Amino acid sequence: MAKPGYGKRSAPGQQPRTLDDFALLPTRERYVAGFVDRLPDGASMSVKELAKQLPLYGQQAIGTALKALSVAGHLRRVRCSVGAGDETRWVFRTFWSRTARDNEWWNTYLATENATQTAAPTATPEAPASPDLAAPAEPPAPTPVPHQRTPLQAPDAGSAPPTQPTQEAAPSPAYLALARLGRDDHRLALSAHDCTALEPLAAQWLDRGVTLDYLTNALTAGLPAQIDSPAGLLRRRLIDKLPPQLPATTPNAPAPTRRLLVECTDCGRPGQPEALPDGLCRPCHTTHSAGGQPSPDPTQLAAVKAHMANLRDLLKPV
Repeated sequence: MAKPGYGKRSAPGQQPRTLDDFALLPTRERYVAGFVDRLPDGASMSVKELAKQLPLYGQQAIGTALKALSVAGHLRRVRCSVGAGDETRWVFRTFWSRTARDNEWWNTYLATENATQTAAPTATPEAPASPDLAAPAEPPAPTPVPHQRTPLQAPDAGSAPPTQPTQEAAPSPAYLALARLGRDDHRLALSAHDCTALEPLAAQWLDRGVTLDYLTNALTAGLPAQIDSPAGLLRRRLIDKLPPQLPATTPNAPAPTRRLLVECTDCGRPGQPEALPDGLCRPCHTTHSAGGQPSPDPTQLAAVKAHMANLRDLLKPV
């Protein structure tokens, strides 16, 4: 199962399940579709997790099958923003329909979902507005009653005054974000000293209005296969990728409108539903229509030709 609010979401108005469902699909796609159709809402739909549960196919085959199911009208991947201010984060969902739908149906349905998300009250981790993100409320902890000396008790003449225990300050969000990097990827494991040294740099990002998810993604995207100095690499990224300072918003500024974006099932590029027919962005849709052969990029072709010409010049005898 995915985290609350993430994962599979069943589309409405599906036909009852029958033995002939997905009969027109190829064997691999029919196998994956039958498994996904029986998953409960909220189940993880990542390629990695599905490949763990489907031993007949690897991650690449599962990804190709999901793309084919998207083109066939059975699924759409979306991301929507929840919360407000510093608590805003993206929730990733995969809408699934046993009954194949065309692009017009999906566009209309996702537009309705977007309107529902916009009209819903702002959700926060403490009081989520969506039932997908709801969590059972915990009873408040009882307030400790301080020990009081009764009037009949007198302090001893030679006793020292009671000392109050010192309470360590809670780590800052920037420190916690750095400390968690090593839990998610062992290549970025930091010591307590490293986290303390990098904390001011990470705090600058949060002071400029970015979320913890944004900070984490910026530090972990495109990592090399081997990292000799995690602290050095993160310091460089914290300095070089520091986002710009945005002007402060006015107190009367309207709250940002919630957005729902469709993700390309193949490459993950986000966009409006109408801009991603069959759940694919334009380059991936062109590649799929061409039978899996991507069209050459003229800029890359020119760069390759220039590079080869330079190599030929270097090989000429002096």
